[in-house]
Amino acid sequence: MITWEDFESVHLCVGTIVRAEEFPEARKPAYKLWVDVGDGQVRQSSAQITHLYTPEGLIGKQVVCVTNFAPKKIGPWTSEVLVTGFYRADGAVVLATPDLPLPNGTRLA
Repeated sequence: MITWEDFESVHLCVGTIVRAEEFPEARKPAYKLWVDVGDGQVRQSSAQITHLYTPEGLIGKQVVCVTNFAPKKIGPWTSEVLVTGFYRADGAVVLATPDLPLPNGTRLA
């Protein structure tokens, strides 16, 4: 069990994917993503979401992100934000998204 303070320390925010491309250097199929998390900040991420999404289909999609993790090196790429999702039974990841548009940077309540 975690405390309420533990949960509050995780910054879960809405961001919009503004760029997406193949990540051929990744060990598992993945995309490189650039996510606008508000306040003029565009942060990089890597996501293993190639089963259900195309780079072109990701542009403009709003996603729920963790914005306060330390940067993580993934091969030659640095991930600065965690894009969240849910695993299906077949292992594919479905992105966590708001059902209505929100300003980038809006925190999960």
